[in-house]
Amino acid sequence: GKASAKAAGVIVDDTAVTPRFVTGIAPERELPMIKRIAVGSLRNKLLIILPVALLLSELLPGLLTPILMVGGAYLCFEGAEKLWEMARPHEHASEQPVVLQGQEAEDQLVRSAVRTDLILSAEIMVIALNEVADEAFVSRLLILFVVAIAITIAVYGVVAIIVKLDDIGLALAQRPSSLTQRVGRALVTGTPRLLAFISVVGVAAMLWVGGHIVLNGLDELGWHAPYDLVHHLEEVVHHGVQGWLVNTV
Repeated sequence: GKASAKAAGVIVDDTAVTPRFVTGIAPERELPMIKRIAVGSLRNKLLIILPVALLLSELLPGLLTPILMVGGAYLCFEGAEKLWEMARPHEHASEQPVVLQGQEAEDQLVRSAVRTDLILSAEIMVIALNEVADEAFVSRLLILFVVAIAITIAVYGVVAIIVKLDDIGLALAQRPSSLTQRVGRALVTGTPRLLAFISVVGVAAMLWVGGHIVLNGLDELGWHAPYDLVHHLEEVVHHGVQGWLVNTV
């Protein structure tokens, strides 16, 4: 429980990032795609991140920070690329990209989502690992195994509910109760706005998490100036909500 709570910030980011990968997909394919991404996420955590993190924590603990920083830099790149596309959409107008359809397009989206999840999952697992660093090896292994499963179920359960809200609203709108119909219509009309908002939050989350990883990693590796600057600005505006906002920006 403590290890999962420590990773709560990244869990929120993971939940915000994922729905953008299934936006625009046919309704009947949304849940199967989320299931495939969830399986890929669990594979990331249990078959890649967990053994590597435990092995490095035992043999080369100093490598965990640089590896995380590479992942953080990738998240920053992904977020910055999305911002650039928003700011300069006309630059892509003359291009003639290969349009993927059907199973090929779905496979590509799943691969992209699982690749992004690998970075976020690595951050979640390393945060959890740091929380149980003093435990025996077998205890660490079992705790991280439970954390991986619990967090994956929580994140992709919420994602599944979010992307199916419009279908839930449509079903409610067809009920005989007028109150239920109003709630259903509100869900149908509100879900596209929610998904658009979540897509923006997902981009911000990439930059936020990636930036934190890089900033904290530089501090741990001995270059303290960037982290100290942010910490100083936090103290100027005092701690609390304002300090958190300054740190995040």
